[in-house]
Amino acid sequence: MEPVLLSETAEGVRTITLNRPAARNALSSELIDRLVEALHAAEDDPDVRAVILTGADPAFCAGLDLREAGASGLPAGAVLDPKNSPWWVLHAMDTPVIGAVNGPAITGGLELVLQCAFLVASERAVFGDTHARVGVHPGGGLTGLLPQAVGLRRAREMSLTGNFIDAAEAHRLGLVNHVVPHEGLLPTARRLAADVAGGDPRTSAALNASYRDVAALPLGEGLALERERFRTWEYDPASIEARRRAVTERGKQQL
Repeated sequence: MEPVLLSETAEGVRTITLNRPAARNALSSELIDRLVEALHAAEDDPDVRAVILTGADPAFCAGLDLREAGASGLPAGAVLDPKNSPWWVLHAMDTPVIGAVNGPAITGGLELVLQCAFLVASERAVFGDTHARVGVHPGGGLTGLLPQAVGLRRAREMSLTGNFIDAAEAHRLGLVNHVVPHEGLLPTARRLAADVAGGDPRTSAALNASYRDVAALPLGEGLALERERFRTWEYDPASIEARRRAVTERGKQQL
């Protein structure tokens, strides 16, 4: 039997793939457990500098496995417990996670991508929230993170109607950073992940954490938190000078 989750690491980038394609990668209790384990393992591995989260075609993730939930009840612990919830483990990760959205990301699947640092979408990607139609209140961060991504009124429209948006509309709204041909999804995500992995890992992790933490606060409090982290940041002037030359050369090549 195929494992429900795949994981591979190359050059500091770990790719985690939800692997229940016949069920559109719906989150069964087993897949939730394996995903939480994989995310904790990536966060704890000093050699992993960036993570790519994707799904086995044709879908990214259809959300919770409602067949299993209908038979045994919703896995409340897996949704609410920060240590056992894939959404809240993602939320707490300092290691940057890039969502490579290969197909539909619906409800709990939408909440997974919202918890990623940023997103690359295949032209086949579709996004939607069906909590209201299923009759379940969200618990994976949707009502805070979707308005941040697309604005409050559009977030309310998506949730209250249950209507889906395609990749082009998601890009227009700012939900995803890039839309690419399907065959170019993972190569694009890997290039971006390599760019992330090329930075100073300690600083990248701290910067990713500050974006998360500052966004959760009123603006004045958030800026005060950033100033305090800057004030207490320890650095080596010699290494900064060495990196400056490399950054300058990289900038010239990109321009």
